[in-house]
Amino acid sequence: MSPYDPSAFPPVAVTVDLVVLTVRSHALCTLSIRRGEPPFQGRWALPGGFVRPDEDLAEAAARELVEETGLCVHDPGTPAAMPGNGAHLEQLATYGAPKRDPRMRVVSVAHLVLAPDLPAPRAGGDANSARWAPVETLLGSEGEPGALAFDHAQILADGVERARSKIEYSSLATAFCPPEFTVGELRRVYEAVWAVALDPRNFHRKVTGTPGFLVPTGGTTTRQGGRPAQLFRAGGATLLNPPMLRPEV
Repeated sequence: MSPYDPSAFPPVAVTVDLVVLTVRSHALCTLSIRRGEPPFQGRWALPGGFVRPDEDLAEAAARELVEETGLCVHDPGTPAAMPGNGAHLEQLATYGAPKRDPRMRVVSVAHLVLAPDLPAPRAGGDANSARWAPVETLLGSEGEPGALAFDHAQILADGVERARSKIEYSSLATAFCPPEFTVGELRRVYEAVWAVALDPRNFHRKVTGTPGFLVPTGGTTTRQGGRPAQLFRAGGATLLNPPMLRPEV
């Protein structure tokens, strides 16, 4: 048997792409950047870039997010990740279609980032502008002149579905909330992510009756107007039993 020869295989580059989701003005929004260089110059895309030889994937994802937008996240499972606002960061999926990038064979490891209402992004790197855009707007433009570059529409759709499914059985919806939040604020997160309207009383009964989901802080707030509302924090449970099932649309 002949020895293994790495040079017999064509080179393959590795990139990271980021689906960054937050809730702004009661809508699920994603971070997008307008590409300043070819290919797809001038088109909107997800933030991301090539992985450097001396960094792992989580480090590359955190670096690219800072370089292209000025936003920081912290991945609790990766001590080397850049400190940030405590946002949730996880690997989403790997995309490796042979012609997904016209420059060369590129495999992308996409990451999903969930965070509370984030500030306006700052463009940098090879991005000439950055913005928050409702996911329905971006996904609805597939096939049109304003569609996302590369295969980013598919990556975004997969990230949105991951978020929608995970908040059914986990406490991940609290990642969209500040450290202390009301049940009404949490309900609006579910409504924005699922794109549905929920009955306030039923929702309140479910979330406060699910063991380990929410913990009262003892405080109240009037930031939503009207009567003081009770404040809660995440209770530490990772899995919800019973789950918060998504309504059928």
